Amino acid sequence: MSNKALAAGLGNCPQCHKLNVMHAEKQACSRCLTVFSTRKPKSLEYTLAWTIAALVMFIPANIYPMMVFYTLGKPDASTILEGIAIFIQMGMLPVAIIIFIASFVVPLSKIMGLFTLMYNAKRKTQLTLKQQDKLYHVVEFLGPWSMLDVFVVTVMAAVVNLGFLTSIEVASGITYFTLMVVFTIFAAESFDPRLLWDNHQKYHHRATKTNQEYNNKGEQQHGK
Repeated sequence: MSNKALAAGLGNCPQCHKLNVMHAEKQACSRCLTVFSTRKPKSLEYTLAWTIAALVMFIPANIYPMMVFYTLGKPDASTILEGIAIFIQMGMLPVAIIIFIASFVVPLSKIMGLFTLMYNAKRKTQLTLKQQDKLYHVVEFLGPWSMLDVFVVTVMAAVVNLGFLTSIEVASGITYFTLMVVFTIFAAESFDPRLLWDNHQKYHHRATKTNQEYNNKGEQQHGK
């Protein structure tokens, strides 16, 4: 929904997508009775809180061990990076690559993307609306794929405990990693992409108004 629709007092129901005449900031849809707002309340505040929480969880997720390897009954706890090195030594390069991408590339990309979206929703940016929209959809798409790391480690533990390899168990670090992934998903869900359009319209309107004033002054001086 654009600023024009918002200025006209119209709101799009997120459930059935019916365009409603808004009599209040928050009201029920005339078709499905879903209560909705023209914009998600405190969207940036919630998004910032969840993103910071995810960033905080990223630290213990990489400090505490993610897996515990047992060789002849002797435990050897390892963090994500140490686990990647072990998988490489065991000749499991594809597994090591998957864990590296899912553990570092995807989470950090999503966190940085969320911070970028929040900045673009409040400040003037060089990114076009199309680029901002693509960034939002990429961030939204990456969310569930961050759990691929947890899935791989869990499957590896199950396979190993069946006796095909040395014994592996999940450790405390996987809890923090899971929380980080969940928090980034909540952050992406809290962000209202319509704020990007609102911010673009605001700065575009200011630029247009400034150019008009400059042209009017130029015409007046030329007339004199």
